Amino acid sequence: MKLHEIRDNEGASRKKKRVARGPGSGKGKTAGRGIKGQTSRSGVALNGYEGGQMPLYRRLPKRGFSKPNRLDFAVVNLGQLQAFIDAGKLDAKADVTEDVLVASGVIRRKLDGVRVLAKGELTAALNLTVAGASQAAVEAIEKVGGKITVTRVAKEEAAAE
Repeated sequence: MKLHEIRDNEGASRKKKRVARGPGSGKGKTAGRGIKGQTSRSGVALNGYEGGQMPLYRRLPKRGFSKPNRLDFAVVNLGQLQAFIDAGKLDAKADVTEDVLVASGVIRRKLDGVRVLAKGELTAALNLTVAGASQAAVEAIEKVGGKITVTRVAKEEAAAE
């Protein structure tokens, strides 16, 4: 086999269909769109229409809902906090608030508040003030001698009081 003998397999490539280019093309005059009506015009998109068959979006069941007043927290893991302390971007001795976390680059923005989760290892004793924290994160911070203040009270705790 030589370089000039190389070519695609049979049927691997097809010529582009050129519609509305005369009767000899087989797709002349109406260009395969039939006569008159909505779909013969340009700019038509009948998405989801399956020729009268029950469309897929109606055959599938509805699931769940989106809570309109849902709170969106910026999430911080204990491992992230430790990494920033090790890098010298966070001062473990000073009080760590949500604004300090944004300023140091741990999170980009506060959203509805910052929530601390227990993923990773924390060795420094921190004095944290955040909107929320998981139970495991609170225990991990207190275990290393730190203190955490949660400003937003959880619904279960509020109901118990």
